[in-house]
Amino acid sequence: MGTYMLFLFLFLEYTREKESFYKWFFILASLTFPLWFLNLEGFFRWSKTLSVLIPLCFVSYIRMANNGRHQNRYPALKKQWPLWILFGVLSLNILEATITDFQMGNSFNALCGVILIITIPLPSTHWRIAKYDGHRHFGELIADLPIVWCLLYTVWNAAFVYGENPSYFASSICILTVPLLWMLIKKRSDLWLMGRIYTLGIHILIRSSYDIFTPVMDSSAWFNPQVHTVWGMLNLGLHILYVGYWFMKYRNKDYVMKYSAKAYGN
Repeated sequence: MGTYMLFLFLFLEYTREKESFYKWFFILASLTFPLWFLNLEGFFRWSKTLSVLIPLCFVSYIRMANNGRHQNRYPALKKQWPLWILFGVLSLNILEATITDFQMGNSFNALCGVILIITIPLPSTHWRIAKYDGHRHFGELIADLPIVWCLLYTVWNAAFVYGENPSYFASSICILTVPLLWMLIKKRSDLWLMGRIYTLGIHILIRSSYDIFTPVMDSSAWFNPQVHTVWGMLNLGLHILYVGYWFMKYRNKDYVMKYSAKAYGN
């Protein structure tokens, strides 16, 4: 797990800084598509793979369009509508897992997914592409997601994987933990979403092409149905507390105006 987390962390560093790397990597990686037929089973696996890798290529081109190096290229991607598409993709990915949770009878955790979708900050006030980080032009995808929301997403998604396919739970812990560590080391909580997108993308790509995780990180023996039920109940309690806080906060007009101004800055 430690080796895989180090790999993911270095991967994030490259995809943040190297345009030539993130521009071509996932497009070329899509050529592994024939291998997916050998490793993906069921609608959820296919929809998850496609709904992660295709938008990830889109993210890379949005970043290139807005990193300040290509003034006359990709003009359509300089507008705000691409951020709304990414917002929809994030919501869709949470919804996919939420529906699966409901189908498996994990109602407590499924309700957490509903709350997460409702409380995602809107792109019009909280999302942007930063051309310059103060040192270099990276074209970073910035999302002012509250740290509490990121933590709740992490425990919700971990509980989902624990119930849906516990054999991959250990590897999922890696891809959920690294974006949190990355944003803490960078002291940039607004980078969490970009970290989550790229770690999930590389994980899905590897898993769809060849299953290296079951031989080296099989965690199926970790599953306990009682733990799973209690975990879902605890998650729901935390999410209910958060949605109450969220409702009160967004009634504060000063807060909304503050982030509306921030969203249109660099």
